[in-house]
Amino acid sequence: MQAELLDRFFRYVKIDTQSQEGVEDRYPSTEKQKDLSRLLVGELKALGLEDAQMDGHGLVMATLPGNLPEEDLKEIPVIGFLAHVDTSPEVSGKDVKPCVHKNYQGTDIDLPGDEKQVIRVSENPGLLNHIGDDIVTSDGTTLLGADDKAGIAEIMTMIATLKKNPSIQHGTLRIGFTPDEETGNGTAYFDVLDFGADFAYTVDGSTVGEIENETFNADAAVFRVEGINVHPGYAKDKLVNAIRVLGEILVELNQDPAPENTEDRQGYLHPYVIEGGVEEATLKILIRDFEKTGMDEKAQRLRVIQQTVQDKYPKARVHLEIKESYKNMKIKLDEDPRVVEYALEAVRRTGLEPRLQLIRGGTDGARLCFMNLLTPNIFAGGQNFHSRQEWVSVQAMEKAVETLVNLVQIWKEKAADR
Repeated sequence: MQAELLDRFFRYVKIDTQSQEGVEDRYPSTEKQKDLSRLLVGELKALGLEDAQMDGHGLVMATLPGNLPEEDLKEIPVIGFLAHVDTSPEVSGKDVKPCVHKNYQGTDIDLPGDEKQVIRVSENPGLLNHIGDDIVTSDGTTLLGADDKAGIAEIMTMIATLKKNPSIQHGTLRIGFTPDEETGNGTAYFDVLDFGADFAYTVDGSTVGEIENETFNADAAVFRVEGINVHPGYAKDKLVNAIRVLGEILVELNQDPAPENTEDRQGYLHPYVIEGGVEEATLKILIRDFEKTGMDEKAQRLRVIQQTVQDKYPKARVHLEIKESYKNMKIKLDEDPRVVEYALEAVRRTGLEPRLQLIRGGTDGARLCFMNLLTPNIFAGGQNFHSRQEWVSVQAMEKAVETLVNLVQIWKEKAADR
């Protein structure tokens, strides 16, 4: 399995599929994402998934029929497996040069393409859980793309494994590969009814053995300041600088929890984009918390800041808009515990101790859960996502494939027991 898995992974990461933030007039945000989608359609068909196709949005769907009598298949839920083709807009995914560091022995890893890029054990203690493994990195000039091409390679290898081993009994499986997950739009055109799964899993997690059943609640806030622009030579008592007004908002936010000083279940307010000039300027802020009460408190905090700054600059106009992005998927997953319990059991059958984990972020599964397709997240093995120091253990990827193969069997077994 290892050679086949690695071959697939290398093939996928060498295709540049970087998505782009802030694109509203096309989907996917970058046309090059379809290059990988087209390749995957061809590979799926070569594996015998004859209905594999890519739609106009670059979304791939396919069916692996169950290998049981028709009357038995009716009792087994249709299970979907999903991964995303795009890589982060934050770091280049062009001309990725994957490197394999065989039989890793616990030292810092120097990336050969950039001497400044060193994956240090002191900053990555998880490396010590992979002594003896083969570690894959980029050469340090790009990200690797394990997020989420590791997940794609694992799903494809699962399919190949099931095709080669017909004695492994399973129900009908649906496969989906989405674009633009990294921009938060992975499910924008995802048709749950067309997909036709009863339950699904994204294979987009990180540490080996982890099953993720909880995400942040997420809102997006935008402050927009209207100032008054006057020639600076004659501006006394007339000019109102929108940039300075936004600066006051940032000063206020210095007292609030931020990504750089929070962890685990702690939420935050994260200013991440400033645009504009003297006459008009905008500040975008991410609101994140695992609890609804925390979201309400943070939204109210921003309203207080808005009023405080407006009072200080009465000639300016300070606007605030808050929009919901997604909700904590645990709200929906708790409605049918089987979908998480079976994933945990699948991990146990690989010989690992499973661990429930929360995601300090989002996933396609968060939105799919609220589209009535319960979709927790399964580990893919990668670390340091969105970074030139991204890495993944080949053996962790193998464990992910084993977990997926175990999972389809568990759904078949449990259906027979009911």
